[in-house]
Amino acid sequence: MGRMGTEGANFRVIAGRYRLESTLGRGGMGVVWRATDQLLGRAVAVKELPLEETLSAAEARRQRERTLREAQAVAQLSHPHVIVVHDILEHDERPYIVMELVDGDSLADRIATHGPVDAREAARIGVDLLSALRTAHAAGVLHRDITPANVLIEEGTDRVVLTDFGIAQVPGTSTLTESGSFVGSPEYTAPERMSGARTGPAADLWSVGALLCAALSGESPFRRDSLSGTVLAVVSDEIRPPAQAGPILPVVQGLLERDPRLRLDAAGAERMLRGFLETGLAPVPKRFSSAERRYSTRSVLATATLVAAMVVAGVSAAALLANGGGGGGVVPTSSAPEVSVRPSSTSPSPSTSPSPSTSPSPSTSPPTGTSPSPTTSRSPSTPTPSPTNSE
Repeated sequence: MGRMGTEGANFRVIAGRYRLESTLGRGGMGVVWRATDQLLGRAVAVKELPLEETLSAAEARRQRERTLREAQAVAQLSHPHVIVVHDILEHDERPYIVMELVDGDSLADRIATHGPVDAREAARIGVDLLSALRTAHAAGVLHRDITPANVLIEEGTDRVVLTDFGIAQVPGTSTLTESGSFVGSPEYTAPERMSGARTGPAADLWSVGALLCAALSGESPFRRDSLSGTVLAVVSDEIRPPAQAGPILPVVQGLLERDPRLRLDAAGAERMLRGFLETGLAPVPKRFSSAERRYSTRSVLATATLVAAMVVAGVSAAALLANGGGGGGVVPTSSAPEVSVRPSSTSPSPSTSPSPSTSPSPSTSPPTGTSPSPTTSRSPSTPTPSPTNSE
């Protein structure tokens, strides 16, 4: 795209309405622009979605149609903690999504700048995310990439906003921008997705559990020095929540239950966190589940090898929507690698799988030592602000 959108350049206008002014973020899931809706005179964020250049004309047309159809389904979600989609359009045979431009930083940026949050703030963020996910899941929409980089904290109101449904899955479709492959952030990805199994809403809840740990300690409990190590940590290593998770440990343990059938459901987790916020008392832990979902050594090693072999280094799938000082928008991009893998089994299904138990996982160990602060070791999922709009 050259230097289009830089200061003084000839701005591009799409659909005769949206003036693309500057690049806010760029990643595997497309390019996000700061733009002006010339019809309504308001600032917006416009995501330009990528298309496979190797596709035939017919395949490219089908991909565009699927992308727009799935984006339309996500746009139907109405919740104060879900990013607002204003418009969906196609211009020069390329799909675009027009969204609200949120004033604020991502949770990843906040952790990197100010350090981990306390248990009450983590619980508040968790309540808002779980409420948003209950609405999305009721509509059959799975997010599939819940990370600190995809959560915005609005300036002035502290509103929590779940953004970038870029790889979301909706009823009757495969995925928003890819088909038949694994895309996401491994250290926040549920083990059943890693193994290529059919997944439901429970996979998003695992991601919330990992996110709460990162918010409290500065990094995911599954972060390792290598991608294969991260995969092994997710699917087989002993789970050790950070010491800072103590006040809400039963919730974290319940969400990080490896067996999705026994994982704490969204309503149960939200209820427990609300109780903690109201009383200041830690949720009462339930009995651990009697059985743990096991993955064979062969399948674990095969999964790790596949993911490691197909790793695509780059910025986060999400370009987060934020607005810096002086009216300038900021969309940080993440340094965390994204992974795209062709699984050996069928693509994940958006079908809902109940979570009948609120029992924490037997594979989750009580917190041990304190995780390092992000001021000394930055999480790989921490976004890097745009250099032209640095805070």
